[in-house]
Amino acid sequence: MAGRPVTFRVQSGVHHADTCQPLVKAAGRGEVRLEALARGTYPGRRMPQDSVPGVRSVGFWDAAHDQSWGLPEHRNEGVEITYLETGRLGFFVNGQSYPLTPGALTVTRPWQPHRVGNPLVTAGRLHWIILDVGVRHPHQAWKWPAWLVLTRRDLDELTRMLRQNEQPVWAGTGEIARCFREIGNLVVSTDSVASIGSRLAYLINGLFVCVLEMLRSRWVVQEPSLVTAERTVEMFLGRLWGCVDQPWTLGSMAAETGLKRTRFGYYCKKLTNRSPRQYLNELRVRKAEALMRENPGRNLTDIALECGFSSSQYFATTVRRLTGKSPRELREDTLRLG
Repeated sequence: MAGRPVTFRVQSGVHHADTCQPLVKAAGRGEVRLEALARGTYPGRRMPQDSVPGVRSVGFWDAAHDQSWGLPEHRNEGVEITYLETGRLGFFVNGQSYPLTPGALTVTRPWQPHRVGNPLVTAGRLHWIILDVGVRHPHQAWKWPAWLVLTRRDLDELTRMLRQNEQPVWAGTGEIARCFREIGNLVVSTDSVASIGSRLAYLINGLFVCVLEMLRSRWVVQEPSLVTAERTVEMFLGRLWGCVDQPWTLGSMAAETGLKRTRFGYYCKKLTNRSPRQYLNELRVRKAEALMRENPGRNLTDIALECGFSSSQYFATTVRRLTGKSPRELREDTLRLG
């Protein structure tokens, strides 16, 4: 049976690994063929705990016609590689749309938000593998499973190319297509899941060798900044607007990024020219202005509390310090200026 979804718990919320429920329901209705080996809440035949550990899901779907479902924005706990064998498919990541055509290969990093469908899935066959590499933040080192037998040099090179590159879509090769088809054939075999572990490990190793060779043959722009602690802090600060109501402290903000308080404060200052507390309070005041604009008659104390201020007095003190105005004066100016 499927277990609970893997979670990435942070103060701003809980990131859940995908459960693929729209796909599961569509398969249950007979709209799409779903074949997979899986762990956790991913759909498919259950994999034994000691068989190719780290593989969370591997398989394919085959949609004979356009579908009534799509996969909304979701995250996976591991690196995900997909290959579109036939058909066309909408794919969205980093706020951009990528129309996939046959032969397209996609790469998403652990916990990177993405969605599939535009907004619905169209006819086609999509293969995938999700492999957990044990990370929650961009700056953390990937930990590949021991059964992946690429040489240390090759594995280090593959890791750099996957971690330090923002390009999510590539033109796959014939070798990659063959690897995914062979994995798919194994997934649908009538052999017990426990008996095919070595064969599956062999095929996945071959797939990653082919992905490495493909990347070596292309112009891969590597951005070391994508895997730094600074990048982790930058991503957190980008999410902070949506959770300013939380009772943040320097310690809890640092913990959210997996960094020590001093290091978190250093990168926050570098990125914003503000201390974490200063930056948070400025965001909260900007949020208050937005709420004043949305609902001019709303009680100011309610606005203060929704923006994370512990009291109306602290709200007034902060607004006065940052704008030179009282909250009431700030609202009047905000409404007048539109």
